[in-house]
Amino acid sequence: MVATNDSLEPHVDRTLTAQSKLYYDLFAPTETPAPLLIALHGYGSNKGWMLRAARECVPEGFAAAALQGPHQHLKEPKEPGGPLRYGFGWLTNFHPEDSVAMHHRALLDLIAALIDEGIADRRHLFLLGFSQTCALNYRFAFTHTDILRGVVGICGGLPGDWQTSTTYQPTQASVLHLAGARDEFYPPARVADYERSLRERARDVEFKSYDDAGHELTDAMRADVRAWLQARV
Repeated sequence: MVATNDSLEPHVDRTLTAQSKLYYDLFAPTETPAPLLIALHGYGSNKGWMLRAARECVPEGFAAAALQGPHQHLKEPKEPGGPLRYGFGWLTNFHPEDSVAMHHRALLDLIAALIDEGIADRRHLFLLGFSQTCALNYRFAFTHTDILRGVVGICGGLPGDWQTSTTYQPTQASVLHLAGARDEFYPPARVADYERSLRERARDVEFKSYDDAGHELTDAMRADVRAWLQARV
């Protein structure tokens, strides 16, 4: 018997599973396998911008990859009458657990692919996130605790369930968190306890704040990331 519309439950989310391509840009040095920095952009950005930023953050001899978020959206033209632009994001508050799972799967697959290709040195894998991907990357680093050599968070936050989830475990990975004192999204009062919180699950934690920085990746931050990475290879 076919169900009528009156018998359907309108508030139940029904699902389908579909495949979707995720795109990334890659820079590989002459000598491989090499230490690898995977860099993830913030909301509204893209892999091209992030790879350029990543290459400015890594020491000589590093490989760099920039993975693009799965959720695309239109952006206003730069000038009146110009073409619409596009940006990408990683998650919203609609079933965010699905986006978190996709983020984890994408990183695991990317790491495996670059190791198999002989590009990445599995002993020196680093993950960098700006803004929206900062908390996502911390979720990954403290869930998959035996993969990364280090994780860098810039102008972003901690997972919302940092204090309540049993998923996150202690890791030997090093942590570097950089904040802008003029950041309107993550001001000093919001990030004041981040170093203490990160030390709950990581031994090697460095937190730096920049008086003249807002919600941005500055030259001083790039230089400090580069020195931090060099010290760990």
